[in-house]
Amino acid sequence: MTTAANVSKPCVALMGEFSAGKSTVANLMLGSHPLPVQVVATRLPPVKMSYGSGAAFRLDTDGKKHAVDLGALENLPFNETLLIQVYREEDILAECDLIDMPGISDPNMYSEVWRRVLPQADAVIWCTHATQAWRQSEAAVWDQVPKEVRARSLLLLTRIDKVPDPLDRDRLLRRVLHEVGSEFDDCLPIALLAAHAAGDDLRKWKTSGADKFAKKFASIVTRIRKEKAAETNSEMKANPNAPPPEPSE
Repeated sequence: MTTAANVSKPCVALMGEFSAGKSTVANLMLGSHPLPVQVVATRLPPVKMSYGSGAAFRLDTDGKKHAVDLGALENLPFNETLLIQVYREEDILAECDLIDMPGISDPNMYSEVWRRVLPQADAVIWCTHATQAWRQSEAAVWDQVPKEVRARSLLLLTRIDKVPDPLDRDRLLRRVLHEVGSEFDDCLPIALLAAHAAGDDLRKWKTSGADKFAKKFASIVTRIRKEKAAETNSEMKANPNAPPPEPSE
């Protein structure tokens, strides 16, 4: 029988252009233990977040682990680093791993830096700034994401508070929905600063758009878990003597 222990956890990547709010979304999802400032710097390789209390490490492009000081990342051998692995004991990370990708539009960043990590992702949260939503450069990169991943992904219109007029918001959402078509599972507006400031105020949390995002994200993670379990069951039936898959780190 397939159990949670032998079905790998979903892995969700946070992607988008430079300064689109990816790291802010990551810290909103992490809650009480946000990433250190040094780990949300603009020019870093992908940062993978998993459940646990282990020491952070750097995984190089040859698959070897190296100790890393999160307070001193300025001397990181950038081109030789696949990702930085960090751990937090947050509920969301017990359900899935998160990868904060570098901005796709950074002129100092080779696209290979995020391309080589993308195969780890089962889904993507794509952050696009509401005032410049869904640019041609974003659509061009999105075309490179596997179709099965796109079907499970969310498009977040971040900083929607910068579009204060409700009619303008409606027009914006209609335009983006028309342009992306069925490229995402859903498209949701969110005011990130308001969501962070909401605290225990449920009304403010809902008004910010964070409540819809959280519920939709949870449904996608559940869907991926079910798909992975079904896939694992099929593989075990086809190869009954094969060892069970290793659980996610």
